[in-house]
Amino acid sequence: MNAIDPYRIAAEPYYQAQGREVELYRAAYAARLPVMIKGPTGCGKSRFVEHMAWLLDRPLITVACNEDMSAADLVGRFLLDRDGTRWQDGPLTLAARLGAICYLDEIVEARKDTTVVIHPLTDYRRVLPLDKKGELVHAHPDFQLVISFNPGYQSLIKDLKQSTKQRFSALEFDYADADAEAAIVARETGVEIGLAAKLVAIAERARALKGHGLEEGISTRLLVYAAKLIGQGVAAQDACRMALVRPITDDGDIRSTLEHAIDLIVG
Repeated sequence: MNAIDPYRIAAEPYYQAQGREVELYRAAYAARLPVMIKGPTGCGKSRFVEHMAWLLDRPLITVACNEDMSAADLVGRFLLDRDGTRWQDGPLTLAARLGAICYLDEIVEARKDTTVVIHPLTDYRRVLPLDKKGELVHAHPDFQLVISFNPGYQSLIKDLKQSTKQRFSALEFDYADADAEAAIVARETGVEIGLAAKLVAIAERARALKGHGLEEGISTRLLVYAAKLIGQGVAAQDACRMALVRPITDDGDIRSTLEHAIDLIVG
């Protein structure tokens, strides 16, 4: 087996285009431009990247960024085993060597010093210095770097520096319009389109509360969860409370407001 084969996506991930994003991403990949994808939680950013990797027949290495992630977690480190010391590539180095798309999901969650290591890969140099190993990795011609984050959570603490942002081309995502979102939920879960439309109507009520007690509205991902629960025989109202209300708020008043909307729409 080729070292790159485990990272290939075998089956087409379902993705419903909302505009020209597929065409624009194709152009960015053809030029090997790094891409930044911005959009709210659960709106389809990761699914889009998976879909494009499949469409372009490129392997995909995904990293879920977190606040404890160090530069070594990305580029690699020396490990000790019974034979002595050996170097192990991190996911970014592996992608650069093999010519994969490297997707850094929620990049703003990573430590500030971590994001600096991507800079040499995002300009004309397309190199990755491995200082601890004394090696300069020249990126494979097929390598591309993609990052994503949710601008709604931006702050002075969690934001990308301009020196990082201006190394990327960018695509902006949002939740699909009501009809398209209902079609996505129905396609993903097998529920009837009418029920999917009711779930979307509940989500729209919640999204209207963003900034008025809710940090984030109900995502398309949560709508899929609710529909899957219903598909397992859970009553629609219970499924909505479990998947759409309890995950996003502990505020009693907001819960009551959303549960009232559930009773009106699916009751």
